[in-house]
Amino acid sequence: MSDPIARQLDSIQSMLTRGQRNLRMERHSLILWGLAGAGLFAVSDRVFTAEQIPDTASRAVAWLLLLAAVLGGTGFADWHLTRRVKAARDETWSFIHRQVVKLLWLLMAVGTLFTFATFFYGGNYMLCTVWLVMIGLALYVHGLFSEEVLEWTGGIIIAIGVAGLVARLPFETMKWISAAVFGIGLPLLSLLLDHGRTRPFVVRLGQAVGWTVAVLAVPLVAHRFAAASLPPELPVTPLADYRAGGAPSGEMVIVRLPAGQPVPVKVAVSGDLFRAAPDAVLPLTLDRPVDILLRDGTPTGDLRLPGEPWQLARESRWISIPWVRARLDPTAGPVVESALVVDFHGHPRN
Repeated sequence: MSDPIARQLDSIQSMLTRGQRNLRMERHSLILWGLAGAGLFAVSDRVFTAEQIPDTASRAVAWLLLLAAVLGGTGFADWHLTRRVKAARDETWSFIHRQVVKLLWLLMAVGTLFTFATFFYGGNYMLCTVWLVMIGLALYVHGLFSEEVLEWTGGIIIAIGVAGLVARLPFETMKWISAAVFGIGLPLLSLLLDHGRTRPFVVRLGQAVGWTVAVLAVPLVAHRFAAASLPPELPVTPLADYRAGGAPSGEMVIVRLPAGQPVPVKVAVSGDLFRAAPDAVLPLTLDRPVDILLRDGTPTGDLRLPGEPWQLARESRWISIPWVRARLDPTAGPVVESALVVDFHGHPRN
């Protein structure tokens, strides 16, 4: 008698669970959104760059149109395929499902507008974190009404984004982590969907750990290989010899700038408040000698202090302007003050 009763209780519990989690995440949705997001991160350094579109406003609009086209096309394809699948299962769009879809589009719109705003107000170092938090929230909320594994994964994605920002990871590293979360994590998550079944905590924990390792392994290994491709060891040419034409022949040259070397920073002033000043210069002087790497006579952006590791251009974020303020001095008149922080040891590499 106990077995039939137990089966009836399990059946009732299953029905209650399905009533609480009455949504269903389609596998093609995760694959479509994952490939779209990974593709955008992968091409971010190759399309609509500052070299291709020098004007900031035009470049911002170009990216806004690209994001709208890619995300809009992905959303339409997802909606079309989901409608076909639901029709084949003789299902309808529930009220909760429609609200969750609206939330997804709201989060995508927030991420798009934030991306657009960074062209004018800065903050692009938070771009990857914002997009990870947006997709993590979308999965977590969807999981509240459908798959428990979506809750776990959404929370992990949010944690990855916030942890990268707190750890001050270079933008290059965060970009490839984000691409892996979308391109690898979401398609892999589609294989973990179990139609809302309740799993033991140990099983969910194992799925979460395995998913996290799979997502982070690829970008971290790629980052390791990138770190190994340091500039070659070349003879160091003093600046005086380089200017006199005494640099060794070759595609790449290391030039040492001596301490005390003036480094004028030319500032292009424009807008409708101040007169255009193409010759405005901020006079700076090196306090320590610095080695710079040149390729075909052009600095690559890779720097190092003598005897210290290289600071790679693709990973450096050691210049910041924390504040700008204006004051009216009774003697000197109007004055604009600012702070320029150059923290060279922000991200040393061995």
